[in-house]
Amino acid sequence: MTRSAAREIALHLIYAAQCTGESPRSLLAERFEEEYYSLLSGENQVYAQQPDGKQRAYIEAAVEGVCQRREELEALLARYSIGWNVSRISRLARAAMELAMFEALYLEDVPMNVAINEAVKLCQKYEEPETVAFVNGILGAFSRDQRPEA
Repeated sequence: MTRSAAREIALHLIYAAQCTGESPRSLLAERFEEEYYSLLSGENQVYAQQPDGKQRAYIEAAVEGVCQRREELEALLARYSIGWNVSRISRLARAAMELAMFEALYLEDVPMNVAINEAVKLCQKYEEPETVAFVNGILGAFSRDQRPEA
């Protein structure tokens, strides 16, 4: 499984946690039960292969990290979505942006540009073009603020 596929699974779990309020631990346990996971493979190609240990560790860290830092990440979204109430942004787009911001801030092995590009790609798969442009703009502003002054 590629990191991109693991990232997409993490996005699905973050989105599910937002929608259901279920804990990340229980979502992870349920989703990775062999029988449940095989059912998912019939619905979405990203579940065709079980994640290896490294990718599973990434998924767990991303899902738990985003859920634990939700308030901080939502505050960042509010800061950069000038003129928009964060609650009006689709949950999937919010989850993608929170995941990208979490990766950029807290996962040393994920460069900022990779986190942003991957979030935009995921939004292209699931969202309308206007939402993709919005996500790209928000994450671009976030990225510019995170770079040290030259």
